[in-house]
Amino acid sequence: MEGASIRRVAARIGVNPASLYNHVPNRAAMVEDVRAIVSARIDFRPLRELPWEDGLEAWAWSYRAAFAQHPRAIPLLMTMSASAPVLLAGYEDFAVAAEAAGWATRDILPLLTLFESFILGSVLDMSGPSVVFDPTGQEEQFPRFSAAFDTVADEDPEDPVASRAFALGLRMLIASARPTS
Repeated sequence: MEGASIRRVAARIGVNPASLYNHVPNRAAMVEDVRAIVSARIDFRPLRELPWEDGLEAWAWSYRAAFAQHPRAIPLLMTMSASAPVLLAGYEDFAVAAEAAGWATRDILPLLTLFESFILGSVLDMSGPSVVFDPTGQEEQFPRFSAAFDTVADEDPEDPVASRAFALGLRMLIASARPTS
């Protein structure tokens, strides 16, 4: 989706750009349509229906799963402000749940940004090589890291690190998800 423009998208899907303009008026609208399609798969109900920490966990895994289907859309979506009603409705759920957990209104956007940065970063991590580290041939120089690397052989070869890292990080974030003041 890098360099997405009406012309490039039209060429990619094999239509005339004028035909695409019948569906979206400009690039910004096209980006928001992509955001709406991906965001519609995020389950925000846990934020409304479950206790704060449980709701955060279920929502975060759902958010990650939705974007894991479209990791290449993340850089494109970061180029524009979000205004898709389906996403803003979910953000409203987040804000209501955060306030109910004791967060001040002024801290809601930084808190949401913290969680989104973590979730979307995890999706990007998933979209690369299953293991980005490789100390092979340098074990003597980096013995402790090499020992840690060797444990990857005992994990799921399709996802030896990313999901475990997400679960660990999410537990850490949720453990700190209550305001301190």
